[in-house]
Amino acid sequence: MSESVAEVSLNVEAPIDAVWSVLADGWSYAGWVVGASHIRDVDAGWPQQGTRIHHSVGPWPFTIEDVTEVVRCEPNQLLELDARLWPVGAARITFTLRARSESLTEVHMTERAVRGPTALMPNAVQDVLLVPRNKETLQRLNALSKGRPAPFH
Repeated sequence: MSESVAEVSLNVEAPIDAVWSVLADGWSYAGWVVGASHIRDVDAGWPQQGTRIHHSVGPWPFTIEDVTEVVRCEPNQLLELDARLWPVGAARITFTLRARSESLTEVHMTERAVRGPTALMPNAVQDVLLVPRNKETLQRLNALSKGRPAPFH
C-alpha cells in the first residue's frame, strides 16, 4: 500500500521566529496539537534531533501515554517528528515554515501513517481523519504564535 500524506497549509499571522518559538517549546504541544491532552516531560535540548516529548493523548482517565521524537530539525525552517500512539500506530509529521512577510509565515504540515494499524487504512480514509484535525492544529498554532513575542537574537 502506498504511503498516504495528509497535507494542510495556513498563513500564520506572526513572524517566523514567533511561530518557530511555539514549535520549539515542547511544553506548549498540548495547547495546540489536537488530541494531545497532557505533556508529562520534554527532553532537555528539544527540538534537537533525537529528543522527545513524553505525552498523553485522549480524555482522562482513558489516556494513552507515548512519545514524539524529533527526526530532523532545521530551526526556523523545518521540524520533522515521529509521533507514536501505540496501539494505534505512528505517524511522520513535518512542519515546514516559510516567511511570506515580516509578520506572516506560511506553515505547511504533512502527516503520514508509517507504522501500526493506521498505516493499513486506505489513503482516502486517512485523509478524511487527518486533514480536518490538522487544519484545527494549524489554527491553534496560529493563535499561540500571534500572542508570542519573537525571541531576541
